[in-house]
Amino acid sequence: MQVAASIFKAYDIRGVVPSTLDEAVAEALGLAFGTEALRQGEKTVAVGRDGRLSGPGLAAALIRGLVAAGIEVIDIGPVTTPMLYFAAATLCRSGIQVTGSHNPKDYNGFKMVLAGKAIYGEEIQALRRCIEADAGVRLPGGRVRSVDVLADYTARIVGDVKLARPMKLVVDCGNGIAGASAPALFRALGCEVVELFSEVDGHFPNHHPDPSKPENLLDLQKALRETGAELGLAFDGDGDRLGIVTQSGQNIYPDRQMILFSQDVLARVPGGNILFDVKCSQRLAPAIEAAGGVPVIWKTGHSLIKARMKELDSPLGGEMSGHIFFKERWFGFDDGTYAGARLLEIVSRSPDANVVLEHLPTSHSTPELNVACAEGEPHAVVARLVETARFEASAQVSTIDGLRVDWPDGFGLIRASNTTPVLVLRFEGHTPEALHRIEGEMLALLKQVKPDAVVGASAH
Repeated sequence: MQVAASIFKAYDIRGVVPSTLDEAVAEALGLAFGTEALRQGEKTVAVGRDGRLSGPGLAAALIRGLVAAGIEVIDIGPVTTPMLYFAAATLCRSGIQVTGSHNPKDYNGFKMVLAGKAIYGEEIQALRRCIEADAGVRLPGGRVRSVDVLADYTARIVGDVKLARPMKLVVDCGNGIAGASAPALFRALGCEVVELFSEVDGHFPNHHPDPSKPENLLDLQKALRETGAELGLAFDGDGDRLGIVTQSGQNIYPDRQMILFSQDVLARVPGGNILFDVKCSQRLAPAIEAAGGVPVIWKTGHSLIKARMKELDSPLGGEMSGHIFFKERWFGFDDGTYAGARLLEIVSRSPDANVVLEHLPTSHSTPELNVACAEGEPHAVVARLVETARFEASAQVSTIDGLRVDWPDGFGLIRASNTTPVLVLRFEGHTPEALHRIEGEMLALLKQVKPDAVVGASAH
């Protein structure tokens, strides 16, 4: 079968419907995934979908392919990606979520768990080759049963997370699938909830469901001012990432959230390995050490973080993009709603959550910046940078994922995106002057290797 190779990304499958991704591709993926699942001894696969308009058709086609392979499918219907992960942790060990995450509304895709592990990289390419070669094996015995996981998922969180006092929140789901579950869950925890855009609508009529973009938090900031609510929470399209806004309108970025989560988790898991990706603040590692933990910097990518956490038996991991992974008291997968619940548990112990959050260590930093490149160019540019760049003795150089250079007063990062043909840049300084210097030095290096580099805001 002819299939667009470009949809097979590093951590998932993602494309534009119907030009590069359609129901025929979804059905072929189901057959290929089902064949590989059975080869690994997995007979059951859970399937969920987010609120995108193309979701029902793609999910039905995916299920047809899985059934044709001889798989028992547990259809859990419209759910957040974390609820699919929950099903693949409690009902079976494998699952596929039909989701376009935070991409524009004409996108859709698949996030996959096989035998308890998020699959990525070469495993995704192996599925592509299976589809192209029509190598999927059709077997009898496939069937479908429907299960509603919302009640069990909610009960598991409400039974575990306890707030010290009731809180008033604004919850902005951006018309993503979290709107069908998150507001009710926070009420079950004892919160008063003001809802924004909870109606699941794949047209995303109000703003794009991506809390990492400041412009998508404007409605939340306005509602906080108007309602007097204590905190604002925002979710992305498939509910695996969390945004936090304080009463004064400050966006608490995920690397600052990780300081708070690390302190809490390490109180119960002293000496634990805490993972974070190369885009995170220089303030995070010292905070982890001060709380009695071991900071471990790792590659960006939710699948890569999850795999490394398993290797190190890590109780907590996080990414600058907003994926937070709790293994302590949870399953080790990224879940925006659960991270929000754990946040409320911590800040509810103080009389004012805003004081706790706004006093977390911070620096002066750029948002994530992108440099557009030709297909295949970003990794080559980074390789040349690593080869040629030389720094003074005070600078620590990491090449674990791109080029990250840490000075005593800040850091610069240039890495290749694994999902789109762009370079990803981020700069941080303890002072505005340090930020300016580091940004200037790193961009000068980049221009030596790629003279036509044009820096723009991240498009996600």
